[in-house]
Amino acid sequence: MKVPTAAGGLSTLPADRRLFRELYYRDTPRAVRYRYALLALDAVTLVFIVATSFTARTWVVEIADVLLGLVLAAEFVARLRASPAPWRELAHPATIADAVAIVCFVIPYLGAVAGFLRALRVLRLLRSRRVVARLRRDFPAFQRNEDTIVAAADLVVFIFIMTGVVYETQHWSNPQIRDYADSLYFTITALTTTGFGDITLPGRTGRLISVVIMFAGVTLFLRLAQSLFRPNKIRFPCPQCGLQRHEPDAVHCKACGHVLNIPDEGG
Repeated sequence: MKVPTAAGGLSTLPADRRLFRELYYRDTPRAVRYRYALLALDAVTLVFIVATSFTARTWVVEIADVLLGLVLAAEFVARLRASPAPWRELAHPATIADAVAIVCFVIPYLGAVAGFLRALRVLRLLRSRRVVARLRRDFPAFQRNEDTIVAAADLVVFIFIMTGVVYETQHWSNPQIRDYADSLYFTITALTTTGFGDITLPGRTGRLISVVIMFAGVTLFLRLAQSLFRPNKIRFPCPQCGLQRHEPDAVHCKACGHVLNIPDEGG
């Protein structure tokens, strides 16, 4: 997404929009700290959702739900204010899922019923060119293992979301699903097609959920395995043809023969 520069009209924006565009789209030190703080906020949110599934819905938990929801809502508004195309941003599936999760947090009666959808933010961030470029610069291990880390994140987020779906659709009526631990246990046994049978999801809805877990989960698991066992390559765009992946010791691009100058720390 192209962001206007100062020469292109950024200086004419309101002060809050200039600040938010810096935080979301530029590479200043405070913008980098802000985006890492957002990653930490997402992690705290997911831990909170899991932890509260083991506790009763007391007034303390409900107040914590609302406070967390207000923080997430403030970040949501800031993201829309930062976007050069707010309506397009609002129509993005991940943004819609985020809005649903926030509504569930701020209405205590709902009990954060769809809060687990916040996990989709992790996938979106790991597909953001700015976030990924920054992770490559700050963490050499991420650059070396980017495909494996992204594939693992896809699988973990899928497991988390399906665990949330199982929990929210079953714990009201299925005595075998009491908390996220039971839901996670069922999700893993279904994903691996082990199917011990001590926990089952009754009815047509339960069967459909089981099918989705098995079909999509196995696909993501195979993708992770492929990235683990595929020969390690360096991600470096060829200046001539744009080929992204090369052998670690490559001197020329195998697609067009252009000379590559892949940065090397030596050793």
